[in-house]
Parts: sequence; structure tokens; C-alpha cells
Amino acid sequence: MMAVERVRAAYTTLENVARPEIWIFVRPFAEAMADAEAVDAAVAAGDELPLAGLTVAVKNNVDIAGLPTTAACPGYATAVADTDAPVVARLRAAGAVVIGATNLDQFATGLVGTRSPHGAVRNAQRPDHISGGSSSGSAVAVALGIVDAAIGTDTAGSGRVPAALQGIVGIKPTYGVVPTDGVVPACRSYDCVTVLARDVDTADAAMGVMAGGPGTRPFPPDAPLAAPAEPLVAVPRELPGLSPAWRRAFAAARVRLESQGVTVREIDLNPFLEAARLLYDGGLVAERHEAVGDFVDTHRDEVDPTVGAIISAAGTVPATRLLRDRVRLTELTAVAMAELGDCDALLIPTTTEHPTIAEVEADPVGVNSRLGTYTNFCNLMDMCAVAVPSGTVDGAQFGVSLVARGGADAVALDLARRVTTLDAANPVVQQTPWPVRAGLAATPILVVGAHLRDQPLAWQLDERGARWLGRAVTAPLYRLARLDTTPPKPGLVRVGAETGTAIGGELWLLGTAMLGDFLAALPAPMMLGRVTLSDGTEVVGFGCALDAWQAGEDISSYGDWRRYLSGVTGSALSERV
Repeated sequence: MMAVERVRAAYTTLENVARPEIWIFVRPFAEAMADAEAVDAAVAAGDELPLAGLTVAVKNNVDIAGLPTTAACPGYATAVADTDAPVVARLRAAGAVVIGATNLDQFATGLVGTRSPHGAVRNAQRPDHISGGSSSGSAVAVALGIVDAAIGTDTAGSGRVPAALQGIVGIKPTYGVVPTDGVVPACRSYDCVTVLARDVDTADAAMGVMAGGPGTRPFPPDAPLAAPAEPLVAVPRELPGLSPAWRRAFAAARVRLESQGVTVREIDLNPFLEAARLLYDGGLVAERHEAVGDFVDTHRDEVDPTVGAIISAAGTVPATRLLRDRVRLTELTAVAMAELGDCDALLIPTTTEHPTIAEVEADPVGVNSRLGTYTNFCNLMDMCAVAVPSGTVDGAQFGVSLVARGGADAVALDLARRVTTLDAANPVVQQTPWPVRAGLAATPILVVGAHLRDQPLAWQLDERGARWLGRAVTAPLYRLARLDTTPPKPGLVRVGAETGTAIGGELWLLGTAMLGDFLAALPAPMMLGRVTLSDGTEVVGFGCALDAWQAGEDISSYGDWRRYLSGVTGSALSERV
């Protein structure tokens, strides 16, 4: 669909759903259409725009050029933003069209979506229930089909909780890998820009555009590019705050993972939960006052009463308490990571319940606190998370999150794809993970033998976080020999077009920083070098020393190692080993 068609559809849906509380500002239709026409013209001219025509909404604590950034407090913005925040500029440069700025819990202080002078944002499916916040308008705009994706922010769960309660996807990246320039801070040490979308692929595509770049935190050099072939996922031994029906829904998510070959281990979640309480019940809340406290203290008549009380009280936290709680957080993080151990990720319910708007009005602080039970610790412990739909319970959307250590964003996303109840009939296209698209250096490697996915040395790639990209074929320049090694493996050599043939193999993607480590582990006579593929591209690939190849058995006629193995009987092969 062309961009102009998508934008026209967005404004039609916006008018038909009649949910004015979603928006703080809607861009004039003519402006958005002009942007869409420019995108379509660029595509027609041959420009590659990965998000061409994608319609997006932006939480109004993130700058959009030409609109005031109010953070849901009209008096806070004294002028319109001169430029887009980098995350907005990057989406636009990739072909996305901004529809407008969305409502939020004021100053991103809340998980309920009701703390705004523009009104409580109602849930997309159940209008008497909350949307979740603070990225409330962004989540509902996506859930109602007005836009394809939306920018949110997440300090304590502000992107994940509304994603769960709307039945959509929310990616909360590792802290610092997405720029927060042009974002009104909530807690500078923990704020993250997030993306919300109706499906994992759209969220993945948008995050790959938003992340990385100058001034952002680099990914660790050993950052994994995929979940391992046989993942180990932790689950809480106890599930505080969940009703019996929600516990059953969580158990079903666990079963879905186990049915796909994931091993599940129960752990003690208490150190995570104790750390979570430090964000609002401890000294760390002082950062709320540092961010916007001066304005709040002098404009209390313009500020939501609950928000104002939280932020002003944060200004009274003694420095010694803040420092003491930071020390305690470090201690709890060490205990929690030891409890997580060698698990690749943690599966948790995203939130605890789905209250009505009336229930929040009756107990605004208590309900909000419960909603953050499973989200507050994530940024404090420098972890990443992906929130995905996981069914419904008594009419409420139920969601789970895959949480992984900082830098393991690709692992969290891979496992989230496995557990979600989104349409499983839609095949997932193998692609480079968004951290690579955001700048994490990675190198494609061609393997032709013992490192193929079902072969005995594939674990050497797996343990280094390599990602399987699919089958590949060399140019007709090579020959393959069975080498005299244990375990049996082939050797590839380049002989030229006159005597060469095409040899099949697989492509893997490995973090470039891990390439030297991988090479150092290769036994003689194996080596890595440049290999030309059938499409003319060159990649790093396996080869072997010429003398070893000459001493082996030429098996080029089989075309690849697997065909050779299938053509040799078990007894015959064992005799050769």
C-alpha cells in the first residue's frame, strides 16, 4: 500500500473511532499527506526506505518539530519544538509518516493512563477499563488500528504495561542504545524510548531504525545475535499479585515455550521484586524531582494532583537515602543475576491485573504500584524486555514479557516470538536482528560441514550467539573433500571455474568481535577466508589447507555435506571415521 493510502486510512480510522482522549495534537491532514506524497515519490525514484508509508504516533514527551512538547501538562511547553527528537527524525527519514502526538500520564509518571488533563485514555477493547500508561495514547492508537506503530517511553514499565493491556507488542531496549535527546526526562538514569506495534515484525523494523548512532551506548562486543538452539528460560517460583485465572494464563505461556524445545527453570524472583520497590518506595524516586521538580513545585495548580504529590515528595528525599538505595540496588542486582545464572532470559507476566477506571480513581497510588510489580526492576538492573500478547482472561488482554540481560535484545525478541499468541500461521522471515541494523558489527559466515545447524560442531557458533540466516550456495569455483578428522568434516578449496562446482552450505551471522575468538578455536587444518557465493557476493567462509584437501576424498559430486552423509550407510561411515 502506498504511503498516501495508508495516511488517508489512518485519518479515516481516527475519525471513525472517536477517541479524542488519545491525542494531544493531531497534525493537519494536508501536512501528513504532503509527507506521504514525498515518501511515495522517493520510493518511485528508487530510494530504499525501510519504513515507507508506516504511520506512527509519538508520545507527547518526545519532540516533534512544529508541535509543543507538553508531557500532558499544557503549561510546561513555552514554545513549539524546533526540531524532531532523533528517534522521530530517524523514523521519518526511513519513510514513516507522523500522524500526531499522543496523550500520556503526565510527565510519564504513572502506569495507569488516567493522570492527564486531557482525560483518561480508555482501553481499546474495554472502554470502562484503563489503557495502562504512561504511554497510554500511543498504545491505544496502535491497538485501534489508527497507526502502525508508536513511540513510547519506559522507565518503570510505561511502554510494556499498556502494550500488555492492549494486546500489542512493546519493545523496551537495553538502556542507552536508543537516543533520549529531545525527550522530557522522568528519571534520567533509567529512561528508555520504546516502540509499540500490533506485531513483532513491525516493532522490530522500527526499533532497528530508532536505535544506535552518535552518543548512544554501544552494544557489548559479545552481544548475542540470536537465542540459542536450546534455550534455558527462567520463570518465577511464585507469582505474587496474580489471580488464579491469570496464573493459568501464565502457565499456558510457559507450556508454549516448553513445547518448542525451551527448557524452563524456576527461580526465586524476590531479589528482582525487592529492587523494583526501590524505584518509587525508596530513594531512587529523587530522580523524578531532578527531572521536572522545579516546574512542578511552582505550578502545582497546573499539575495532576497525584503526579504533583509524587514528584514534589521526591524532592524531599535525603541524599544519603538515595546513595544508600543505589548501594542496595547494586547488591540486589548481583543476587538477582546469580539467581538467573545461565538462563538466557526470564519469562514473567507483564503486569498483575486490568483494573477499571473507577478502581484507579478510588485508589490511584495502590493500583499503580501493583501494576509495576513485574516491570519496575528491569531498567534498574540494566535489562532489556519484549512484551507480547499471550491470550485473554475473562475479557482482559493477558501479556507476558521476555526479559534478558543488557545487550541481549536479540535473544529477548527471538524468545518473545516463540511465546506470543499472535498468529502463528504467519512465517517469521529470518533477518538481521535489530541491534545489527542499529550498528552492532556482525559478519556473515558460510559453513559447509560440521558447523551446519544439525551437525556436531554447531554449538561453537551457538554459544557465541550466532544467528542462522539460511541455506546458501557458492559460486561454481570450489571443490569439497571429506577430511580424515574426528568428528568427520569436509574441507572446501577454491579451484577456479575450469574444475570447480557449486557447493551448498549455510550462512550464519556472528558478532564481528567474536570472529577472532571463533577462529582461534578452529583446529587444523581448518581456516577461514573469503568465499564467493552464487550471487557474486563475498563472505567469510570455511576452507582448509590444500594438503589436507588433497589427502581427503573428493565428494564434490554430492553437492554438499548432508547429501554425502545421507549417501553413506551408517556402517560404512563408521568404518571411515
